[in-house]
Amino acid sequence: MAQQHPPQIGIPATYMRGGTSKGVFFNRADLPEAARSPGSARDKLLLRVIGSPDPYGKHTDGMGGATSSTSKVVILCQSEKADHDVDYLFGQVAIDRPVIDWSGNCGNLTAAVGAFAISNGLVDGARVPESGVAEVRIWQANIGKTIVARVPMHEGAVQETGDFELDGVTFPAAEIQVEFHDPADGEGALLPTGAPVDTLDVPDLGPLQATLINAGIPTVFVRAADIGCSGTELQEAINGDSAALARFEAIRAAGALRMGLVQSLEEAAGRQHTPKVAFVAPPADYVASSGKPIRGGDIDLLVRALSMGQLHHAMMGTAAVAIASAAAIPGTLVHAAAGGGARDSLRFGHPSGTLQVGAQARETDAGWHIDKVVMSRSARVLMDGWVRIPGNAF
Repeated sequence: MAQQHPPQIGIPATYMRGGTSKGVFFNRADLPEAARSPGSARDKLLLRVIGSPDPYGKHTDGMGGATSSTSKVVILCQSEKADHDVDYLFGQVAIDRPVIDWSGNCGNLTAAVGAFAISNGLVDGARVPESGVAEVRIWQANIGKTIVARVPMHEGAVQETGDFELDGVTFPAAEIQVEFHDPADGEGALLPTGAPVDTLDVPDLGPLQATLINAGIPTVFVRAADIGCSGTELQEAINGDSAALARFEAIRAAGALRMGLVQSLEEAAGRQHTPKVAFVAPPADYVASSGKPIRGGDIDLLVRALSMGQLHHAMMGTAAVAIASAAAIPGTLVHAAAGGGARDSLRFGHPSGTLQVGAQARETDAGWHIDKVVMSRSARVLMDGWVRIPGNAF
């Protein structure tokens, strides 16, 4: 007699693009009861949804896209926090290991949070105009910060189509302005060591200057020239070089230790989502991954960033917050690469093109403070319905 196996179960879910990322979105109330709270059941369920861990690195048996930009999950619920509409919890799912990293935010998917919240009744209808712009107040539960998304509405529905173009996204869509309020990461000070530049002792590299910043997401910035790079690299130049990836991981681990995010270099290996590591250079001409020429005269600096051990195809939204914040603080490596001077916005070049981002910074007796970082993204629903997993998966 054939062995009996439990049938699949269906869970209401929405597959959305936000910025240059994609993820599976859930209303917390729709999850099986055992998966509504932090713990093993929740992680096992979400890992199975994405199709991780996958030793083949393809996510063939799940909703993931086998890249850091597409191996993501989001859980939303109505907020009980005063003056907020929705609580947003983000999980970065590892591809080849049974791990979900809950230590940070996804800035790109933030652009989709407001739209999902409105469409799924998580925002008080009295606060949503029939047409115009709805202001959705988001509590980012991973880092304990406020984000405001301004979502366009038309005749009672979220306006998803439009002519706003975002480098790294193939088709235009409606523009969503996202404001990150007081974005210094919840785990520490804006500059965790108090210095705009630190020196890291990186195995096999020796002393290496770095700017360590907690804004949007903890990030380690180094000069491209100091690590043998130009700042114009595309994904294949880094992701096909195992030795280069190992060096970046060593830099990331050393930065995590100096920032106090981990207690040992070994611990950093289990915390892949944060911190990010990025390298910067003064502006220069290059050709983006789409074939589009980027003129150095049209940008303020070059930035390349790694996520989950791979060079990102564009730029993480949270890393863009870190870039804008660091560029506003005199003495940082980012500020220097951008040419110095006072600034409240900048445009930087990344592998897929360019991105403009603005930061409101001020110096206080306690040091530098970032009041707000603003950028424009877009988002749309790709598919909604039920995601299905085996009933014994969690």
